[in-house]
Amino acid sequence: MKFLTDFADQAVVLPLAFIVCLSLAAAGWRRGALAWAVAVPGTLLAVMAGKLMVVACGHMLPLHGLKSPSGHTASAAVVYGGLLAMLLPEPARGARRWFAVLLLAAVFAVLFGGTRLALHVHTRSDVLAGACLGVAGALALARLAGPRPAGLRVAIPAAAAVAAVVMLHGAHLHAEMQIDRMARLVWPLSLCCRPG
Repeated sequence: MKFLTDFADQAVVLPLAFIVCLSLAAAGWRRGALAWAVAVPGTLLAVMAGKLMVVACGHMLPLHGLKSPSGHTASAAVVYGGLLAMLLPEPARGARRWFAVLLLAAVFAVLFGGTRLALHVHTRSDVLAGACLGVAGALALARLAGPRPAGLRVAIPAAAAVAAVVMLHGAHLHAEMQIDRMARLVWPLSLCCRPG
């Protein structure tokens, strides 16, 4: 499980996201690169905001057992699911396209969320929150990117992504410790969340 979950560590995902963005632009899909530059960091920032909100106002949130939305789950859904949705041959327009994006992102969310549960580092509510954020990010990515341009050289971003993952797998950023430190700084905001 540890081997698999390491593919979604921030030490892998952050450089991978940057490399994919550059490679999409190099392949000639500027709108896709811009969508990636907005949706992926936006999703990761939403996860961090969620983690901070749980520390400050967790007692007021509706999900029982929510301790920290799973960043691994969200990252896997938006980065791996989103990238595959962008690079695979376009399904028909409309509902079939959105279903394909939703399915790919959900598969990665379930796969990586399962590793977080098996390793006992997150609760079901944490994984569910991370999955919702990651799938929403992948859907936003697909919406912003629009249809893949005809003749796009998908080998460029695909090869760049594979090379980055192979080189970075096993690295750890230990982002949770940094987020915990930030959460302690915003802890006084929790007073705003207490009932009057």
